[in-house]
Amino acid sequence: MADRGTDQGVVRALDATRAVNANANAGGVEIEGLSVRFGSRTVLDDLSLSIGRGEFLTVLGRSGCGKTTLLRFIAGFVKADHVAGRLFVAGRELTYEHAHRRNLGLLFQNYALFPHLSVFENVAFGLRARRASAADISRRVADALKLVQLTDAGHVMPAQLSGGMQQRVALARALVIEPDVLLLDEPLSALDANLRASVRSELKALHERLPNLTIVCVTHDQDDALVLSDRTLLMRDGRIAQIGTPQTLYDAPADAFVARYLGAANLLPPRVAFPLGDARYAERDRLACLRPESLRLVPLGAGHLHGTIVSVDWYGPALSVSVLLDAMPETPVLVAAARGQGLTPEKGARVSLHYEVDHVVLVKP
Repeated sequence: MADRGTDQGVVRALDATRAVNANANAGGVEIEGLSVRFGSRTVLDDLSLSIGRGEFLTVLGRSGCGKTTLLRFIAGFVKADHVAGRLFVAGRELTYEHAHRRNLGLLFQNYALFPHLSVFENVAFGLRARRASAADISRRVADALKLVQLTDAGHVMPAQLSGGMQQRVALARALVIEPDVLLLDEPLSALDANLRASVRSELKALHERLPNLTIVCVTHDQDDALVLSDRTLLMRDGRIAQIGTPQTLYDAPADAFVARYLGAANLLPPRVAFPLGDARYAERDRLACLRPESLRLVPLGAGHLHGTIVSVDWYGPALSVSVLLDAMPETPVLVAAARGQGLTPEKGARVSLHYEVDHVVLVKP
């Protein structure tokens, strides 16, 4: 058995290394070995994560994967039968710190505005709780409202605002305290499709205006991840399925789960996707991933694969075409086709599919 002095020396060495890393990542978030269990159900399983200062990280995953629990752990709201792990924010350990002392900005999907308070008073709420001076409150609330483009709305009541404007008020309230990290929990889910796209653009522009602000955004929407984030964390059953830039997850998914989650993906046996003689043709432990936009409809015989069109769905400027391949008659593949370009698809037509072999990615099943 190691002696106590040796154990303490190891702990001191680890803490010294952690301090160096924290200083290098001042303003960011470090999570070490996080496990959360409710009864017999493990929600997060030994998860470790480093988020850099000024990084916009989106956390994606299906319901129950643990993404909201991860956000609540950072915020200090997790109450579970078992919680293990350590949390550092801006170089300071917050593992056991009370939620109200963590200096984090929070924006929830329902905005949680006080209906009896004006926009100004809603935004000022956190500053008053911190006993800021009247002059400081006035200046900082004005700056926060300007940041979210609501300069003249201070006197307005929340009920008089649209959903998008209420979201901006909630965002100003989260930013006015000058948080170390901004936590967003499904911030766009209550908005309709058009407004969602507009607010998404505003969030992206806001982050560009505040390049040192670290943002962690939980969402189930892949478009949020692709548009907003510097990196995307995709979770599955309490673990990290893959983390990287949105482009990496889309273009080089680690496995079939990631490929399907980040958009439509055709998963084919390698013997179907690769020509005979290619080293990947005989691959048995991987699937060949081809995105629909990598496929092009061409006249029969002019492409790599041949089949029959079984459906054509119109999505405004684009068409989604399902083709049942001769080489794989069980499951149709999807082809994304631009209207008015190339072959006009018709149900029942015999066609071929052309693609560049370099666009095929091998993934784990």
